[in-house]
Amino acid sequence: MTLSLCALARKSSVEDSSVLMEALIPVINKLQDVFNTVGADIIQLPQIVVVGTQSSGKSSVLESLVGRDLLPRGTGIVTRRPLILQLVHIDAEDRRKTSEENGIEGEEWGKFLHTKNKIYADFEEIRKEIEAETERITGNNKGISDEPIHLKVFSPHVVNLTLVDLPGITKVPVGDQPNDIEIQIRELILKYISNPNSIILAVTAANTDMATSEALKVAREVDPDGRRTLAVVTKLDLMDAGTDAMDVLMGRVIPVKLGIIGVVNRSQLDINQKKLVADSVRDEYAFLQKKYPSLANRNGTKYLARTLNRLLMHHIRDCLPELKTRINVLAAQYQSLLNSYGEPVEDKSATLLQLITKFAAEYCNTIEGTAKYIETAELCGGARICYIFHETFGRTLESVDPLGGLTTIDVLTAIRNATGPRPALFVPEVSFELLVKRQIKRLEEPSLRCVELVHEEMQRIIQHCSNYSTQELLRFPKLHDAIVEVVTSLLRRRLPVTNDMVHNLVAIELSYINTKHPDFADAIGLMNNNLDEQRRSRLRDLPPSVPRDKVPASGLQSGPVGEQGDGGTSNWRGMFKKGEEGLPADRTTPQPLPSASPQRGHAVNLLDVPVPVSRKLSAREQRDCEVIERLIKSYFLIVRKNIQDSVPKAVMHFLVNHVKDCLQSELVGQLYKTTLLNDLLTESEDMAQRRNEAADMLKALQKASQVIAEIRETHMW
Repeated sequence: MTLSLCALARKSSVEDSSVLMEALIPVINKLQDVFNTVGADIIQLPQIVVVGTQSSGKSSVLESLVGRDLLPRGTGIVTRRPLILQLVHIDAEDRRKTSEENGIEGEEWGKFLHTKNKIYADFEEIRKEIEAETERITGNNKGISDEPIHLKVFSPHVVNLTLVDLPGITKVPVGDQPNDIEIQIRELILKYISNPNSIILAVTAANTDMATSEALKVAREVDPDGRRTLAVVTKLDLMDAGTDAMDVLMGRVIPVKLGIIGVVNRSQLDINQKKLVADSVRDEYAFLQKKYPSLANRNGTKYLARTLNRLLMHHIRDCLPELKTRINVLAAQYQSLLNSYGEPVEDKSATLLQLITKFAAEYCNTIEGTAKYIETAELCGGARICYIFHETFGRTLESVDPLGGLTTIDVLTAIRNATGPRPALFVPEVSFELLVKRQIKRLEEPSLRCVELVHEEMQRIIQHCSNYSTQELLRFPKLHDAIVEVVTSLLRRRLPVTNDMVHNLVAIELSYINTKHPDFADAIGLMNNNLDEQRRSRLRDLPPSVPRDKVPASGLQSGPVGEQGDGGTSNWRGMFKKGEEGLPADRTTPQPLPSASPQRGHAVNLLDVPVPVSRKLSAREQRDCEVIERLIKSYFLIVRKNIQDSVPKAVMHFLVNHVKDCLQSELVGQLYKTTLLNDLLTESEDMAQRRNEAADMLKALQKASQVIAEIRETHMW
């Protein structure tokens, strides 16, 4: 009793499992219908793809599985568009209910996707509709198209299957076929069989050599291990006398992992004489029993249908977890895409104000470094401005030589020009001011360049916010352009104000040379100490025979001692005589004047006498130049430090912070106007279409997710 109960329980469990497995194929058919409504093939669903050469019997195999004549027949290429054929098994109750609702008679009927809910009870009409729909796309010639025809057949005599009939492989163009017809058909076949979720049904005629099968060859390209390839050998009754297909069917010629099944097709004479498919199946069974008795139960149309049903169910079971994950991922992606497109605008006034406020906030956040989307490829916003201040601008100022462009002759000339007609006893302060102002003026150009770089970066922030932070603006190109124009105009207005402030900062430094600056006073004291130390060092190094009172104060004299005693007048006189400098002290012969000088009898114009470009400086001149250069360098470093600190502050106050504070009010004042609402919030032409497409796809994905969720996974695995 216990054993019988266990057996019954085991039998019941097997039956439940079989019922659940049978329910998998209708689930895939539902998914196929769902995605057909949006016209997308983003999900690769499990299906059986029929592949074979032209006239190898593909359509006959499909008709045998359906049990009815429904496919176009003839010579040459007949199947010119992919036909996705869904076979749906129905029981008596479903058949009666559908017949009552639609007013049709008969137990079998078909439906096309392109004719919506129209029901075809006459299979002759189905064949004519397939021919008409094929010619509608491909024309009357023998060309092909990759746009599929979807047909669903309901019958109590079929098993649940999803098959794809493809054009037969051909080699030579016929009639008005294009020259690349072979390539077109091959690419179409590869498009379907490359789907890893498909089962390849490779059809080969028995009266051809199996080793030359084009169907097996193309199947092996995408399925080298043969894990999803099933071979079908047709026309077993047409083999040469004295030969049979025993070795082929046993897998001794070419082994196929999923198996090799032989079938017998109706001949063209049978088709012309309207021989029923059911009669053909009976004749096929009799032929197999007679010719291949040991293999009869593993070949034939009925066994092929059961095998395909079993393979497809197990294949769907294996693919379903990955399919479910894929659908969920795509649903999340399309939800995000739909969110980026935004909802249709209802309250334009509120939408405009919201977009303006959001853009202004994102612009300011990008400067502050608190933006939602942070750039990782390069510096952007406030970080870039900081880099400009402390790296670009700072290093540029540090590279400016305090004495750059200033020669010793320039310093000496400035000293002499500052003394006027009188020889100077001390270095004049006017010469120092003149020269140091000239050097400070050189800081103006890099300071203005700093303003320009910050202005350019603030322009780039506009594009950054448009691309990453405020994607809603992409919906409204006119609003985007208007915002860019307003912000650019604001930046353009602030640029001259900021430049003027930087000009003033340099002008302030030029207006008053503060020699009482604490840092400058310390530098002067340190310099005097160094000079005194050098003088004492020179005195200690002199031999005892030299009188101490004959030593010049600077200790740096390089010429004869007596040259300095006239207060530099000999050097001054040298400016009026060419070539006198550098001569020995005892050489007093005057040099002839240049040819440009006036001749005898004319007044002498001293300005026509050229001044020597280079000559040997006296000790005092060297000392004076050195003093001036040290003072210039010391004061220049103080000013450079001030400029390096004040220019970034001025840029931040007059440009960056001002734009941040006034941006939103500027945008609202310029754009938030009733007369501009309709124009600014006009969407781009394709935005509404893309939103509708994304919404339809999201709806299909959500429906597909619900269909898969209905499966009781605990029983299925």
